[in-house]
Amino acid sequence: MKKRIRNDALRPNEVRDSAFRRAILSIPKGKVATYGAVAAAAGYPLYHRAVARLLRTEPPNRLPWHRIVGAGGQIKLPLEAGAEQKLRLQMENVTFRGKRVNLAIHEHAFRLWEIP
Repeated sequence: MKKRIRNDALRPNEVRDSAFRRAILSIPKGKVATYGAVAAAAGYPLYHRAVARLLRTEPPNRLPWHRIVGAGGQIKLPLEAGAEQKLRLQMENVTFRGKRVNLAIHEHAFRLWEIP
């Protein structure tokens, strides 16, 4: 089952990807969500890797990619991309506890009825 989901997550799926885009676009400035929370809000709770794949393949400024973080608020992007993500979040007044986003303050609570 896990292997099938992992393999499926690596393939583009326009219906699923569109649901991910809507969830990501609903995250306001100053808030963040985890890859898993985006996947669950879009109706695909086991597809956090598909969210990461989508963000890697989207044109750069189409989605607020910097508002998506790893579990526990960790920035998962390497090197300069991670530094840019942190800077963009700080510009939106997101605070950090060490290397992680302070999720107690900045975690976005999806309200499914508001996702278009």
